[in-house]
Amino acid sequence: MSASFFIFGRRMNTSDTIFVDHAEEQPLSTGCVAHFSNNNGGGAGLKPLLSKIIAVVACLLLYAGASAEKVFDFSLTCQRAYQQINSLKLDSGEQLVNQARKENPDNLIPEILDSYIDFYILFFNEDPKDYDRLMGHFSDRLDKLEEGPDNSPFYNFCRTTLYMQRACVEIKFGRQWSAGWDFRKAFALVKQNKKDFPSFVLNNVFYGPMLVAAGTIPDGYKWMAGLFGIKGSIKDGIAVIEQLVASQDSYARLFFNEVSFYYCYIIFYIQNDPDKVFRYVDQQKLDLVNNHLLAYMAANLAVNNKKNDLAASIIQKRNQSKDYLDISVWDFELAYTRLRRLQTNEAIYYFQQFNSEFKGKFYVKDALEKLSWCYYLQGNMKAAEATRKLVISKGNTQSDADKQADRAAKAGSWPNPLLLKARLLSDGGYSKEALELLNGKSAADFERPEDKLEFAYRVGRIYDDLGRNEEAVGMYLLAIRLGEGRTEYFAARSALQIAYIYEKEGKKDLAIRYFQQCINMKDHDYKDSLDQKAKAGIARCKGT
Repeated sequence: MSASFFIFGRRMNTSDTIFVDHAEEQPLSTGCVAHFSNNNGGGAGLKPLLSKIIAVVACLLLYAGASAEKVFDFSLTCQRAYQQINSLKLDSGEQLVNQARKENPDNLIPEILDSYIDFYILFFNEDPKDYDRLMGHFSDRLDKLEEGPDNSPFYNFCRTTLYMQRACVEIKFGRQWSAGWDFRKAFALVKQNKKDFPSFVLNNVFYGPMLVAAGTIPDGYKWMAGLFGIKGSIKDGIAVIEQLVASQDSYARLFFNEVSFYYCYIIFYIQNDPDKVFRYVDQQKLDLVNNHLLAYMAANLAVNNKKNDLAASIIQKRNQSKDYLDISVWDFELAYTRLRRLQTNEAIYYFQQFNSEFKGKFYVKDALEKLSWCYYLQGNMKAAEATRKLVISKGNTQSDADKQADRAAKAGSWPNPLLLKARLLSDGGYSKEALELLNGKSAADFERPEDKLEFAYRVGRIYDDLGRNEEAVGMYLLAIRLGEGRTEYFAARSALQIAYIYEKEGKKDLAIRYFQQCINMKDHDYKDSLDQKAKAGIARCKGT
């Protein structure tokens, strides 16, 4: 009687003889082959026989342990860990991840949960030491995920998650080329998963934002999008995300806060509807106290939507327990809220806190520029000049804000103090106070061409915020005439603001004309971000 079976992928034959074929013998960790017989060979062969039997049994046991099936099980413990991590309570989240591993060592969901932890540490703090310590984990986890069953929708979803997280981190650390390739891999995986598992709702967690991002790539990066094979539509992307946030699927509910984070940024910057964002925050009762990810999102968007007091309130009312990830961005945002109230002493304190604690490079130049403005407005020119030198030597120019700060510092001139105060008040949402500062002034009252230009733009923005559209358009047109061809962003931004006014009034053709005029202006501050906003505006007006 004979039979056969496999150990570590190698066949074992059974017959009437028991012996080990030494010519085929392999270490137990890699494989072994044995043949069986009922020929005892006498008592003298008992000890070798027992040794051989033990070897075979050990081999079988090792095989059984090594071949235990890996699974993707978003267990209750994993769900609790995910919720803690995405509130930025990383330590408690990590404890739950460890518990989930003990409950099921073959569960692969803890791999992406650990990846979320590393991602948030790297993304928010940008510490090079953390990068050296943690970045290799992404590759290790991707290897582990490939051990999972590829007939599960989580197989490609988890891999997509890791590629997206690694791409975002790579951008933060100046590795755009690597980020592009990882984004491409993520894009390909999620598209394949949608074909294989069309009803799996978590496909859309990243697919929607990917479509939007691909649909708004600035012209300067089109070559990269073509190289990576990335195509998308703003309209389709937003529809995907809106369907997801409205879904009652259990996984959609689990990922609701994370998806809301992406959704709010897209509605704010791409759909250009800040009011819709803050209505959504209120209607959905997003937890801005105990969820630091959502608190950061809301505060950051409030700062950028001239809701200065709201931003400060969110930051100060957040749960300040030590259980949360310690991030310097709170100081950065709070400093902005103080500066825009012209509270320079407090702004200096928070900018200094940010500069001393933050280990990364994004927005470092921007923060130093604003710190130099504080000293400048106080009349402390020694500190102002010293800080402006740091603008040139520190940080990087990957963000538009940092590029602008670097360019202004190298130019060597200081802004007009009156216009600077009006700008800060206007950016904080204090439009009436800003207008009072400029009351009775005209462009002719300023000597430098750049000040004439900024005056026209600044008054246009104030009128715009006050709903005085006709007067706003008139000042914006003056700013375009004075600034087209210059490196300041005022002319391009004026064209963009005119387009917004006409878009809201339903004059789509006129809006497209000014969106395109914004795009056509070259070599100015904030070029990439303004072009992206203008491109998104054209897409909205055309319904694409």
